[in-house]
Amino acid sequence: MAGSPLPGETPKRVGLRQDLIWRLESVGFAGFIGFMRLLGVERASALGGWLLRTLGPKTGTQKTVLRNLRIAFPDMPPDEREALALAQWEQTGRAFAETAVMDRLVAENRIEVVGLERLHAIRDSGRPVVFAGGHFANIETLAATIVGSGVPCQITYRAANNPYVDAQIIAARARYGVTLFAPKGGDGARELLAGMARGESVALMNDQKFSEGPEVTFFGQPVNAAPGPSRLALRFGTVLQPMSTVRLPGVRFRVTVYEPIKLEKTDDRQADIARGVQAITSFIEERVRESPVDWFWVHKRWPDRVYAALKADEG
Repeated sequence: MAGSPLPGETPKRVGLRQDLIWRLESVGFAGFIGFMRLLGVERASALGGWLLRTLGPKTGTQKTVLRNLRIAFPDMPPDEREALALAQWEQTGRAFAETAVMDRLVAENRIEVVGLERLHAIRDSGRPVVFAGGHFANIETLAATIVGSGVPCQITYRAANNPYVDAQIIAARARYGVTLFAPKGGDGARELLAGMARGESVALMNDQKFSEGPEVTFFGQPVNAAPGPSRLALRFGTVLQPMSTVRLPGVRFRVTVYEPIKLEKTDDRQADIARGVQAITSFIEERVRESPVDWFWVHKRWPDRVYAALKADEG
């Protein structure tokens, strides 16, 4: 594909066949969204949960889930890990289906917020912060809570490969107030810097595999984690503002705005960044330990050598 389209914009010089495929995919995606919205919040969530609870364990990703659980909880009995793996598939399916009805979920007041006063203080100060967190429960509840509190914030995301689908995703997010986006990559980094200079906060997930960046410790194992949030906080002299969410019964959520992480700024910038990366990684580990079923276990978080050692131990 030539060119770098804006989110939701059709790329230039794309072939007719590819454009047709994208359009057909977007029709299917629109049909899925429409069907979920017909079901309503609770039935859509339940259907998504049932589908992935049924199908997820049959996929090759199940092996990744179980290995991740072994790395994080080596002393957990195997039958408990199996049960946790099954439960996290349901959580993932629910979260996926709920994207179609997030505006209704917000309008029905299904999100309770602990520490809302911290968001109001950020809003009233006019100074940006760097929101940081991980993929827990339904991460869209975090974005909805931030913008709902009145904090202007750039929400980072990876644009869908299909630009027509991407446009639908952006429109769906706009229904519950998320209108400021900073796509990942070089263009996104420039938008983040410009936005923070204008006083807009930024929100970044900091719990997925990153091939570069400082090596820190996660569940007693080495991981590379993205330095971006810590770099931005140090550059603008602000804090890392951690947030997380857990799922409650009845398609409800509790979002917590935690005590901000203040980064030390010394003459050793790389060490300062590494300390920030470890701080947010430790925060995510604490949240996983508190509610492991809520975390997104399906991605390979640790480096290949950790998985290789686990396979060798398996014999």
